[in-house]
Parts: sequence; structure tokens; C-alpha cells
Amino acid sequence: MSAENLTFVVGTGRSGSTALSRVLREHPDVLSLNELGATALQPDTLCEEPLTGKEFWSRITAPNELFNNMIRSEVPLPEFLYDMSTGRYSTEGGGIPALSLMVLPHLSDDPDGLLDTLEPKITSRPSAPCAAHWETLFEALAAHQGGARAVVERSGFSTGNIPLLHAHFPHARFVHLHRDGPDCALSMSRHAGFRMIMQLTDMAELAGVDSLRELTDEHKAVLPPHLSALLEERFDPALLWERELPVARFAGLWSQLVQEATEHLGALPPDTVTTLSYERMLDEPREQLTRLAEFLGVPPLPDWLDRAATMLDPGRRGAALRLPPDELAAVRSACAPGAAVLGR
Repeated sequence: MSAENLTFVVGTGRSGSTALSRVLREHPDVLSLNELGATALQPDTLCEEPLTGKEFWSRITAPNELFNNMIRSEVPLPEFLYDMSTGRYSTEGGGIPALSLMVLPHLSDDPDGLLDTLEPKITSRPSAPCAAHWETLFEALAAHQGGARAVVERSGFSTGNIPLLHAHFPHARFVHLHRDGPDCALSMSRHAGFRMIMQLTDMAELAGVDSLRELTDEHKAVLPPHLSALLEERFDPALLWERELPVARFAGLWSQLVQEATEHLGALPPDTVTTLSYERMLDEPREQLTRLAEFLGVPPLPDWLDRAATMLDPGRRGAALRLPPDELAAVRSACAPGAAVLGR
């Protein structure tokens, strides 16, 4: 499948993106890839050197250590769709393959069977650039979905990957999905994944590294116990939930990610980029989804628009207004830089 049929929906996360993936899955011409960027579409699977099919497959199925640790510690994310009670993989048996955690269960009631179907199609491939392997995988998944002709990958917390994705898929389109800053920040503060992100950020800062990939055992040894314990195979969930993390910190993260997305997308050809407001999608589902479908290159089918309108909950807004006035003021202040670039 040509990358000209590929679109990435990028954003901060907690911005209605999971709901959008479900809506897109209902369109017969769309292959909706849910959280591929969070699990398998990573720098080591978008590398400069060519890989054999077996090498590529090994990388996209290798269990995500952090996610598997969170499951073992009984703080799984709601986005984790793989059912260990019926599936053959588990965190105790070597881990859940990255591709199986959120991507394949979004597409099939039998993610293990789908994984088995995909494996020989990829492992039999000769050495090739990573993008070529990905396109083969997209083709196989599109065929499984009945011949979908547009691929839409959607991951939260994905703004930093925009340059890498554009470099490997130069003809791909991008949609920047964004949500009201205070509401998004409050949602982040109540989400295990974003609470972990905030504490991982603290770890990197204390260790003096730019990325957690750079953390060595020596770095980990000098981290305070409430942080280093989060890197163990099992940790006390209270470490994630009971530490005080002000909503304003998440508001600052929201601003940072929105500014990052705006800067990266501003460097791309204008006709390959559009924006989508979560609130406008709730208020005008048919109009906004029609515009999105046209951007993706698929028809805005009336029955799809009807189903989509029933899947979006217009009541999911305004939660931040219930914060105490002083806290709300601090959150709004931290959101101001991001709101300015969005014109909110």
C-alpha cells in the first residue's frame, strides 16, 4: 500500500483520540491502526539501516517492558486491549507482543490468530528499508479488513514522532487532533500512563539524560526509591497514584506537546496537514467527520456518519471547570502558551 494512502493522527493524548480510532474503524475503506506508534512504530523499527523481515518482525513484536511491568503491577492502561484470560500470551510467559497489546485486538476478536497470519508475510521478506516492511504490513492488515484503501494510524502522546514519521513516509498526511487544555490536563492527571510519563520525566531529569533510553543501571541506582521502584518488574501501584502531581504540571506538558506539534507540522507541506478540534467534532460530528474523510481520501458515507455521531459523547467536556478557582487559574496559566498557538 502506497504511503500516499497513509495518515497519522497525532496529538497530546487524552484528546478524544481513542474515540476517533473507534469511529474510523467503522468506515469500510479505512484501516484504523490504534496506538501503533505507542507500541511498535518506534525509532528501532524506523531505523536507517535495512532489516531482514525476521529482524523487523522481532522488533515489532518484542514486548514493551514498561507496559508489561504496569500490567504485572495491576495498573494497566484502559487502552490495553489484549485479553490475557483468552489469549496465549501473558506478562508471566515472556510478555505480550507489542503488536498485540493495542493494535491487533482493535481489529480482530482473535489477535493471536491475526498475529500468526501476519508473521510469514513479514518474516519471509528479504532485507529492506523499514518503511517498505511497514507498507507490507499495512497491505496485509488492509486485506484482512476487507480491502481498506486508506491507513490511519493514531497514537496519543505522539507529537515528538512527527519528524521521524515524515522522514520515513514523506508522502503521508497528518492530522493534529487537539482538545481544550484544562480538560485535557485534568484527564492526564487521572490517567496511569500520563502519571507514569510525568515520573519518568522526573527520572530522566534527575539522571541528566535526554531520554529514558539513555538510563543506565548506574543512573537508576542513584534515583530516589519512589522513582527507581517504578522501573521494577512489579511495583506498588500506590507509587503511581499517591504521589502529589499538580494538574498544572500536566497543563504545562499539554502546552509543550501542542507547541511541539505545531512547530513540527508547520515544517511540512501545507496540503499534507490539517487540524481537528475534539470539541468541534462533538458539536458538529457529521460536518467535521465529512471534512476528515475527504482529507483521508475516503467517501463520507452517510451510514458511517450516522453511526459515528452516536459514538461520540458530547458530555465529555468542561470537567476542569469543577477545579477549585486557584487551581483552575494555575492550570489555565500553564495552558496559555499552547492555547495561543492553537488560537483557543
